[in-house]
Amino acid sequence: MNNHEEALTQGLSFSYQDERFADLQLLRYRVDGFETLSLRQKTLVWHLSEAALWGRDILWDQNGRYNLSIRHLLEHIYKHYQGDRECQSFKQFEIYLKRVWFSNGIHHHYATDKFQPEFSREYLTILINETGASSLCDETLLNVIFDPRLYAKRVNQSQGEDLLLTSACNYYEEGITQAEAEAYYDEQKQKGDRRHPVMFGMNSQLVRNEQGKLEERVWKEDGMYGEAIRHIISHLESAIPYAENEKQKEVIRTLIDFYRTGDLATFDLYTIRWIQETEGIIDFTNGFTEVYGDPLGLKASWEGYVNFTDQEKTQRTERMSAEAQWFEDHSPVDSRFKKAACRGVSAKVIKAAMLGGDLYPSSAIGINLPNSNWVRAEYGSKSVTIGNLTEAYDKAAHGNGFREEFVIDENTLQNINSYGDVCDDLHTDLHECLGHGSGKLLPGVDPDALKAYGSTIEEARADLFALYYLADQKLVDLHLTPNAEAYQSAYYTYLMNGLMTQLVRIEPGNNIEEAHMRNRALIAHWVLDHYPTAATLVKQQTDESSSGSKTESKTFLRIDDYSLLRTAFAELLAEIQRIKSEGDLQAAEHLVETYGVKVDKALHEEVLTRYRALNLAPYKGFINPRYEVERDTEGKITDVIPHYDETFAQQMLRYGEEYRSL
Repeated sequence: MNNHEEALTQGLSFSYQDERFADLQLLRYRVDGFETLSLRQKTLVWHLSEAALWGRDILWDQNGRYNLSIRHLLEHIYKHYQGDRECQSFKQFEIYLKRVWFSNGIHHHYATDKFQPEFSREYLTILINETGASSLCDETLLNVIFDPRLYAKRVNQSQGEDLLLTSACNYYEEGITQAEAEAYYDEQKQKGDRRHPVMFGMNSQLVRNEQGKLEERVWKEDGMYGEAIRHIISHLESAIPYAENEKQKEVIRTLIDFYRTGDLATFDLYTIRWIQETEGIIDFTNGFTEVYGDPLGLKASWEGYVNFTDQEKTQRTERMSAEAQWFEDHSPVDSRFKKAACRGVSAKVIKAAMLGGDLYPSSAIGINLPNSNWVRAEYGSKSVTIGNLTEAYDKAAHGNGFREEFVIDENTLQNINSYGDVCDDLHTDLHECLGHGSGKLLPGVDPDALKAYGSTIEEARADLFALYYLADQKLVDLHLTPNAEAYQSAYYTYLMNGLMTQLVRIEPGNNIEEAHMRNRALIAHWVLDHYPTAATLVKQQTDESSSGSKTESKTFLRIDDYSLLRTAFAELLAEIQRIKSEGDLQAAEHLVETYGVKVDKALHEEVLTRYRALNLAPYKGFINPRYEVERDTEGKITDVIPHYDETFAQQMLRYGEEYRSL
């Protein structure tokens, strides 16, 4: 049996679901089709994958200034402790470590609250002493781990509070206030190019110098995070000879130039060249990308991923992107906010080959880049739906009882079971490919005018665009939806999620803070408030006893008029686009705070009780494949083979040893 056959044989026992702990479940994704790539393409994927893994420590440090020290301590203990590993305290230690691994730090990856260990400070001290780890820890580190008041929240979005002083992320030096940071970047923007503004602050930590003035520590080769960046550059350089075309080589070279200089105009040039390279099968992103981890929405977390095109499924997104101008022209928003010409819109379904940084272990299933408004307006964007990740999610959810518990009746459930998967994929396609790429800012509007509310408004805009068009006859005509009623499955599950089921990700007593969750809650609650005849929440008796008698009242979403729902989505989309285009901060704040933040405590308690009975994990993430590189006697690569044999702990420990740079 050759190595390819051996790797394929692993698939006979391949399971998408791996282990589970706390509120998390680990899944595996396959890179089917990798074996059909040429050796040159496989080698390119491998070098880009190595570059995607070398940025790991950057994200850990961005998420919190003590994260790396805590990880090094916990990993040392986990590898060297020779005592009772089956006792309850060590099991609690192990779960804590795995949660820290999963979240790239000591705060929950989604809720951003700090984890509270279930083991005691005294027990950790015993572990430290018995493993010789005293040099890795001091009282400050122990206080950070155990004192719930210290660095309690990685990203605070609470209205009326200083978002920097109350957030634990490491984008700003301690003591710098929100007002100071906003004034610093407002001054930079006033001096910058108004027509082609760079994304000020995107790749730096804001600090106070010895004279007390604010300045930036730029993330570049000879600056902050330089050691990790040098490893990234090394693998990017090694990837160049294996690039599929000259444009792809130029993309990589320009990214290297950005990493070396830290120049934001060079970053814009890199994104433009990346957009324009559409011929290659292999693609990647690598760098400082999304701003959800910064409470001010300016500084970008590090992420990387590598992928190759799913040729068959990409036919779906190509039919959609080819009609980008039609969708823009027929959007229900004011004509002042529409693009006269949609440029450079490309979309495809991809297979992830490697996830890194802020896309690992928890990952998006759809991505639209770049984030620069002027680049998107003049050059377009790239959108992807990550097909092998959605497949892993679908396989893991099959038959878990979730839909049966929360969907109101059998007819609605049947519609969701028949069309839910295809419409969910289409929603992702529309959201990423056309939603984020639609509309325009009015001249002179600051792209960051919506400040802390910007991310929520942008996600709501893309979601509403997708929801509106899911019900359009155009999708039936393009053979994207099977019939004119299929969209109803997505309408139901979207509103059910925004009103109810996403609450399983919220701790009792907390409000909603994460941007995507706020977006979904905003849309759902606004619709119920403005269009109660279209959709409402109702109490309904359920058959719970063995005799079939009705014994329990549960809350369900009831939709009475799907077509009226589309009208509601159109109205809200028009307002959200106006807010975005005009930079109306006051209106954005009103919408988000009124509809997207508050949680009904009684409903929350009910949803949590029903969900717990299903014994499901509300959060899921992924274990990467492990690539084996074969070489001949001269050291030349002869093959690259993916394996799916690592446990989560094995992968985390290996990454901690092989890709430690900070």
